[in-house]
Amino acid sequence: MDEQITGITGTRVAFCGTGNMGEAVLAGALASGVAPGDVVATVRRDGRAGELEARYGVRTTTDNAAAVADARVVVVGVKPKDVAAMLASIGPALAPGAVVVSVAAGLPLRFFEERLPAGTAVVRAMPNTPAQVGAGVTAIVGGSAASDEDLALVEGILSGSGLVVRVAEKDMDAVGALAGSGPAYVFYVVDAMAEAGVLLGLTRDVARTLAVQTVLGAGRLLDETGEHPVTLRERVSSPGGTTVAALRRLDDRGVRAAFLDALEAARDRARELAAELG
Repeated sequence: MDEQITGITGTRVAFCGTGNMGEAVLAGALASGVAPGDVVATVRRDGRAGELEARYGVRTTTDNAAAVADARVVVVGVKPKDVAAMLASIGPALAPGAVVVSVAAGLPLRFFEERLPAGTAVVRAMPNTPAQVGAGVTAIVGGSAASDEDLALVEGILSGSGLVVRVAEKDMDAVGALAGSGPAYVFYVVDAMAEAGVLLGLTRDVARTLAVQTVLGAGRLLDETGEHPVTLRERVSSPGGTTVAALRRLDDRGVRAAFLDALEAARDRARELAAELG
C-alpha cells in the first residue's frame, strides 16, 4: 500500500457499530495499514468489546460521541433502521474535516447529509461478506462535500477488504443486488451442486469439497485469464457432450431468467427499504 497516496499512516478511524460487516471492514482497515492504536470501535456489550480487543488490539467503547471526537474517518456500521439515531448522537461530536463512511445498505447520501452538520464529507460504501477474508468487493460513491482526497483515503482503508470500485450513486442499488447479495446466490448454487452430488452417490463431504473448489477454481480462472465467461464455458462444452446436456437442462428450467428476476427483486426491495426509512 502506498502510504503517501492513501495517507493511511496515523489516520484515526472510528467504527460506530461493529457487527459482522463492521468487523470485516475493521479487519480490512488494519490489513491496509491502519494501526490498531488508531482504531476505536463502539459496542453495546462488554463481551463483544473483549472479543474485538483480544482479536485486533483496538480500543472499544460504548460512547459513540467520544469515539468520533478525534477520528478522521467514521464508519457507520449499524443496521439501516438505527442509522438516524446514530447520526444524531455523533453529528455534534465530529471533528472538523471528518469523513463519514456508510456501510448501511439502501440509504442514499442525502439521508446522511440531511442529518449531519452542513459540509460533512460523506462516502457511501457497499461491501459484501467475502470482505471477512480479504476477498470482497466494495463499491463507493462520494457525496457533494467529499473530495478526491477523501475518496482516495476511504479507498485505501477499504482496500484491505478486497477490490474497491467507484460507481455513480444511481447504480448503488444494482451493485447491492449483484455484488452485495451475490455471495448468497453463490452459496445457494454451491449447496445445490453439492446436494446433486449426494443424489448421484457421492458422500456429503466429498460433494461439498468438489462444489466449493469448483467455484473457487472457476472464479480464479475468470479473474486471472480475463476472458469472457462465455468463452470459458464453451471450452468446457464439447459438442454433444455431458456439459452441453446439463446446460441445456438449466436453460430449459429458466435458470438464467430466474437470476435476472432475482436481481431485479433485490434492487426493488432495496428501494422499498430506503423509502420506508425516509
